[in-house]
Parts: sequence; structure tokens; C-alpha cells
Amino acid sequence: MNAIQLKLPAGLDNLTQVRLDAPRAPAAGEILVRIRASSLNFHDYAVATGLMPTEDGRIPLSDGAGVVEAVGKGVTEFAVGDHVVSCFFPLWESGAPAIADFSTTPGDGVDGYAREKVTLPATWFTRAPKGYSHAQAATLTTAGLTAWRALVVDGGLKAGDSVLVMGTGGVSIFALQMAKAMGASVIATSSSAAKLERLRALGADHVLNYKEVPEWGQAVLDLTGGRGVDHVVEVGGPGTLPQSIAACRIGGHIALIGVLTGMAGPIPTALIMARQLRLQGLIVGSRQDQKDMVRALESTGLKPQIDSTFELAELAAAFRHEASGGHFGKIVIAV
Repeated sequence: MNAIQLKLPAGLDNLTQVRLDAPRAPAAGEILVRIRASSLNFHDYAVATGLMPTEDGRIPLSDGAGVVEAVGKGVTEFAVGDHVVSCFFPLWESGAPAIADFSTTPGDGVDGYAREKVTLPATWFTRAPKGYSHAQAATLTTAGLTAWRALVVDGGLKAGDSVLVMGTGGVSIFALQMAKAMGASVIATSSSAAKLERLRALGADHVLNYKEVPEWGQAVLDLTGGRGVDHVVEVGGPGTLPQSIAACRIGGHIALIGVLTGMAGPIPTALIMARQLRLQGLIVGSRQDQKDMVRALESTGLKPQIDSTFELAELAAAFRHEASGGHFGKIVIAV
């Protein structure tokens, strides 16, 4: 089968297409999946470029969607022909967070889905939403579930709430769509006038150009009558967190999920205390969270925004497109 391996030293020029033996038949508790699509996340880019070190020869990509071709003894959750999507933390079934690293994450600590077939435990997958293409399902593992956990699992989002989303990456657009589907209002930021118009078209109630309005935290307060938003999906990190804190209502919730502006920096702790905010870090979610999200997507009819599709052999070019920042929504890899 075809696959992509990352040769050390890491870098986009060292993503190498190889031929590997097809995987073995599934043993008890396992399934054989023909992978049809994956999608790119910042985490995948960090692995591919060496920002997050991995082993020589690692098969990248944490997202994988495809069809079950064989099931092992004792597997009752899936049957041949079922459409499935991978889990980011395949050993975290449910409950409170159980892991603080990427040692079990496909594409990082273990081989990922930049390959045509895999034989893995059935619990490494959930079913894909009914009516989703493989490309659409492949956007859910990381970005979709991160947005779901930020707003619903951790945030307790309800109709009438207000949400601030930042930029036009996969997580932010999923958060916008989920918030609107659940009856919330949304304020969205971007530095591109064209992208702001697209965010409006997706349902954003207000948009802000953060280059033109650098104190956008105050602008959010103004838009909400001085109250602030109930939820902030914070993807920037230290460079944007102070503005997010300013934008959030007293007692509000900030889901800290991104490091786009760096890994560390000063935090206005006195303001967090004074406004009695809940600042919660998170990394994706559990398998049960993913099952719940799949049911919600089916009931709402929400479909992901796909920016572009690249072939597996074009993985390096896809990462360069991601790094350019020109995408709107998810970049898909067809396998």
C-alpha cells in the first residue's frame, strides 16, 4: 500500500512516499479500515516540521476516515461496509481527561493515517455521521471534537449564549457553526475583509478585523453592551489571551486550545481573578465525546467547511498551503 513517512531531520521536504506491506487481517477486537481521507491540523504541521519531535519514519496525520473492510472476532460495534472516523486519543474512552501528552496520538506518538489501510482496535474509531462523505468525516477527529468539547462538554453551551471565535481555521469555523446550530450568537475575528464576509455568510452576528481594531477585546465589550461574551474559543495563545480575557463576561468561560502565537507569555492574572473567569485548557476529547458529537451533527445537519483537497502524494504542498494562512476551514487529504 501507499503511505507517507517522515524522515529525520523533520521538514516538509522529508515527507517521503513509500510502499509498505498491506496490514494483517484483524485479530480479536480489531478492524481493518480502508482509509479514504484525512485532514490537516496545526498539530500535524508541528510534527511534520519538527516543532514537535517524533521518531524517524513516523507515518503522520492524526485524522482518518474510511470504510471497514474486515472485523475481528468479538467486534459487534462495527460491520463490513461501515463508515468510520478515527479518535485522537484512542485509549481515552470517556470521563475526565486521562492523558497529558501525545504518546498515543496517531501521527505523533504512534503511526497515523497518511496510508491506505490500517488494522487497529475497533475502539480507535467511532462511526462517522450519516450522510457525511469520507472527506467531511475526516475533519472531525481533531478540529471538530476540539470545538465540541470547548463549547458543549466544558462550556455547557446553551441557546442564547454568546461566543467569540478567532480566525478561520478548522476549530474556529466548527465552533461558529456549532454555536449557531445551538442557538447562540457569535462574534468572529479575522484580519481579512474577504474572510470576514465569509464568516458573516456562515452566520456570524458580528465580525471584527483585529488588524484594524487591535483592542478587539474592548470592541467585543461594546458589541455586547459592556457585558462580554459567555464563551471564548481561544486559539491564539499568549499573544491573544489578554484581549480574550477582556472580551469575556464576568464569570465567563475561556477555552484555551491554541499556541499559534507561542508556547508561553505574560497573563493578566489579576484581571482573570477580578472577572472571576474560568480559563480551561483542553486537547481534543474522549471517544465518548466524539460519539456524542456525531449524534449532534446528524441531528443538526451541520456540515464542515472544506477549503481544498490534496492527494496523499501532495502532502507537503498541502502543509505549505496550511502554513500560508490562506485557507478557510479544513484542508483535506484524499487517500
